[in-house]
Amino acid sequence: MSFDVLIIGGGPAGLSAAVNVRARGKTVLVVSNPLEENPLWKAKKVDNYLGLPDISGPELLKTFQTHAEASGASFLTGRVLNTAMAGERWYVSVGSDVQEAGALILAAGVVRSRKFSGEEAFLGRGVSYCATCDGMLYRGRRVAVLGWSDTARREAEFLTEIGCQVTYFHNPRSCEITGGSAVEQVNCDGTALAVDGVFILRPVMAPTDLFPGLAAENGFVTVDRQMATNLPGVFAAGDCTGGPLQVSKAAGEGLIAGQSAAKWVDSHRK
Repeated sequence: MSFDVLIIGGGPAGLSAAVNVRARGKTVLVVSNPLEENPLWKAKKVDNYLGLPDISGPELLKTFQTHAEASGASFLTGRVLNTAMAGERWYVSVGSDVQEAGALILAAGVVRSRKFSGEEAFLGRGVSYCATCDGMLYRGRRVAVLGWSDTARREAEFLTEIGCQVTYFHNPRSCEITGGSAVEQVNCDGTALAVDGVFILRPVMAPTDLFPGLAAENGFVTVDRQMATNLPGVFAAGDCTGGPLQVSKAAGEGLIAGQSAAKWVDSHRK
């Protein structure tokens, strides 16, 4: 489907951006993991968000999402795997589907684990980031699933249902992927396993993996005061732009990013 603005991430920054895109009459799609997988969900008490004292993380997130839904924002649960620009439109793959937008806002938080040894070398040769996309290629074969969330467990269950021989590693701290022309073995936290494929299902992909050429410093996306990145039509907000990692900061940056993205769409509408 086609939208004016697509937002990657459904936390405070992404939801704030969605509300402000809609306030300017633009269509917007928020692509995110389930709300329960947002780090803020684990907070028992948030006492420094203006106007909403002594509120839990889940209550705050639900309040934000209810506001965004009431504003007319659309939502899609899933993980963005890659992006590409053609002309002045952005195309975003979410699982096996493709969404289109005039501007993008990256608000997916921070990647909390580094790439594993062999991950990049075997990408496309046994390493995959999407079970529903590539699972059928490994039907009847041995695969390892590296996951950090309930969504990852469900993808592992999907692989089992279609006939893969699945070993699930939850929240692995270290992992080495080895082989010849393709993946042959994975060693996670001291457990070595002969496999034909490895599915690495992180909640968030590194911004520079999603956007080749994206300017970043020390792992954080570089933005100007309008939350614009160095890529045309791409804005960023929240934890992915650096500290402090605070709800108020994320919501404020989301507001600016939403306004800037809507303005970008207007200026590039044919």
